[in-house]
Amino acid sequence: MAESLRLESDSMGAIHVPKDALWGAQTQRSLINFSIGNDNIPIELIHSLATIKQAAAIVNTRLGELEANKSELIIQASIEISNGQHDEHFPLRVWQTGSGTQTNMNLNEVISNLAAKMSGEQLGSHKPVHPNDDVNKSQSTNDTFPAAIHITAAKKITGNLIPQIRLLIEAFAQKSDEWSEIIKIGRTHLQDAVPLTLGQEVSAWRDQLSTACHRIEASLLELYPLPLGGTAIGTGLNAPVNFDIEITKEVSLLTGLPFTPAKNKFSLMASHDALVNTMSQLKLLAVSLLKIVNDIRLLSCGPRAGLAELQLPSNEPGSSIMPGKVNPTQCEAMAMVCTQVMGLDAAVSMAGSGGHLQMNAFKPLIGFNLLQSIDLLNDASRSCRVAMVEGMKVNQTNIQKDLDQSLMLVTALTPKIGYEKASKIAQLAHEEGISLRDASAKLDYISDNDFNKIVDPSSMTTPGR
Repeated sequence: MAESLRLESDSMGAIHVPKDALWGAQTQRSLINFSIGNDNIPIELIHSLATIKQAAAIVNTRLGELEANKSELIIQASIEISNGQHDEHFPLRVWQTGSGTQTNMNLNEVISNLAAKMSGEQLGSHKPVHPNDDVNKSQSTNDTFPAAIHITAAKKITGNLIPQIRLLIEAFAQKSDEWSEIIKIGRTHLQDAVPLTLGQEVSAWRDQLSTACHRIEASLLELYPLPLGGTAIGTGLNAPVNFDIEITKEVSLLTGLPFTPAKNKFSLMASHDALVNTMSQLKLLAVSLLKIVNDIRLLSCGPRAGLAELQLPSNEPGSSIMPGKVNPTQCEAMAMVCTQVMGLDAAVSMAGSGGHLQMNAFKPLIGFNLLQSIDLLNDASRSCRVAMVEGMKVNQTNIQKDLDQSLMLVTALTPKIGYEKASKIAQLAHEEGISLRDASAKLDYISDNDFNKIVDPSSMTTPGR
């Protein structure tokens, strides 16, 4: 057993670490002290922290704070980590210290040990690169960890989520155009209402998502300012002059995103309102998506005893006991994702308000929930589009049947004969189970010719044209 371990040291003394692990003493202490749940720090967050370490090494050398040979080793190790070559050496849980210190030190220790391997030194020797003095130079967990959340969220939103939502918007736009001439009955309070086209109904979903997408894009403006260079509490203690400006430039070059130095680092480090705001916009996207899929599963309910205006793709059997049953499974999966995101948003809101004085101590939770929400919404949007929206079809027969027997077409008569007389026509038609036309003829409030001109579903979908 002893042969599979090595002895590492930190400021608290010595501790045994797995022989081949690239992490060190502080990571090992975290594994022991925070064995809580199975949720690990998202690996993309680790990759962003590695990008920050790479940028810091470049800038520290440029500003005369770090020897070139150490910088080269840190840069090489950071590149390998950000490329995913050492993911198995980042085992720490989300549920750790509220600053994320153990994860920052996990990065510092792995980089130090990678540098040792490159230089032929012993793992854990802290030679030639020290995890604190060199890898963490000019930094603190308090500025690097939230910056890594900003970077990761911005990358995922711009690179994954927004493109995926735009594809879903385009899918609805195509359906809206395709169904622009299909007239159907509208419904309010789940009761019959005046007509609209199916294209108009779908256009609401399209534009609801478009607005949600714009809100998320606007939230990026608050993610681009980074607190790097603020070090422990925002003053920049132990960081050289202009470090904040230079490291942010490097991060922007490495990520291709327009990050800027935070104007007030005290604000971004004591609170995480920018991250709470982005999470709120993701929640609003979830609200929109949940409303849309609920509409779709209502319009597709049946196939013979429901509305059945839409026909969804038959992707898998829907029951273990009822042969031939097919369910709106994509709607259900999306509904669960949206409900989960709403719950994650509630936790982030509470976490965002939970900071004290110069630091918020809920950073890992905020980062975990935010990044998980982006991934869930991205994946669910793709699945919903590919497996359902693109393959949706129209049941023209049911749509026409419901339109023909609707009593609310009588609404168009109101300007001509008044609300009271129009109501009597609708009530008589309903009571006797006859058509509006027959009820109108019985009551003789309007001529058949005028009735036919006015009660025209096509003109009712675009009044005034």
